[in-house]
Amino acid sequence: MADYQALRQQLEQKRQEILQRLNEIQETWHRPVDVDLEEQSLELENEDVLTELDREGMEELNQIDRALERMDNGTYGICRLCGAPISDERLQALPYTDVCKVCAPDAEKLGV
Repeated sequence: MADYQALRQQLEQKRQEILQRLNEIQETWHRPVDVDLEEQSLELENEDVLTELDREGMEELNQIDRALERMDNGTYGICRLCGAPISDERLQALPYTDVCKVCAPDAEKLGV
């Protein structure tokens, strides 16, 4: 098994960044609502953006957590669809990927 220590550190750092961003989003949601109706309208628009950022952040956080789990159990770097090794270049570009370049289009089509 290859040494993925640098990738682990990269994933853990990204995980901390996402957690910080999600915390900031949560804090924004708990701020008092402005009494000005125009400001309330802008806050509602911002809430839609924050909701999407929160969803995306949670999704990426889940992908990172699953990648760290695979590192812990020795399956990191192995395609979950075909069992072939995932190239180092692909792991450098997408450190939380769990499919090789060949299987990636199939995974997208199937939504898996």
